[in-house]
Amino acid sequence: MNKGMVYKTVYGVGSAEIVEKKSRFIASVSPVSSEDEAIAFVNSVKAKYRDARHNVYAYVVKDNNISRFTDDGEPSGTAGAPVLDVLLKEGITDAAIVVTRYFGGTLLGTGGLVRAYGKAAKDGVLSARICEKIYCHEIQLRAPYDLHGKIKYIVDNGDYIEGETEYGADVLITVFVKYDLLDKFLKEINDATNASVTPEIVGEMYIDKIIS
Repeated sequence: MNKGMVYKTVYGVGSAEIVEKKSRFIASVSPVSSEDEAIAFVNSVKAKYRDARHNVYAYVVKDNNISRFTDDGEPSGTAGAPVLDVLLKEGITDAAIVVTRYFGGTLLGTGGLVRAYGKAAKDGVLSARICEKIYCHEIQLRAPYDLHGKIKYIVDNGDYIEGETEYGADVLITVFVKYDLLDKFLKEINDATNASVTPEIVGEMYIDKIIS
């Protein structure tokens, strides 16, 4: 595990459809965590659209830096490559895209196919939304109410991610802090509270931050 690592992926499952000269291009997008998951997703989409002429796919998996694509019967370089290019240009990994084409009877030409497959893939990714996966410390701070505002100011104005806040006899604040910012965060809390609040590290995990 590369602690402190940040990478981009898709937040959830998404889909989009465009029509070019009566051909339908349906993009299906999903996050994946392995090549096996990517293949399973591709196969599920193929089964769903088994009557389509083409089910073009591309995927990128972070582990072992895997990237694959297929034109699935379209002219070489006109389908899978532009779909994969959408992921690569956005810097997205751990994601799979399948673009299904129902032929409308009119040839689109090489350039037309590249544009259509690329646009469908990009619209599908936007539907799924792009997020950053940020590996963080999960930190809890128990503080009296008169210090809540100072702590919240630090969280809101730093590169930190606010979690849940529970209100009881004291305030229990959860904050997610990137590995490389831990020392900075601890010092800021120490200075702001005159060392009266002791942050407790309770775990570590990836946190999703939607960016588009």
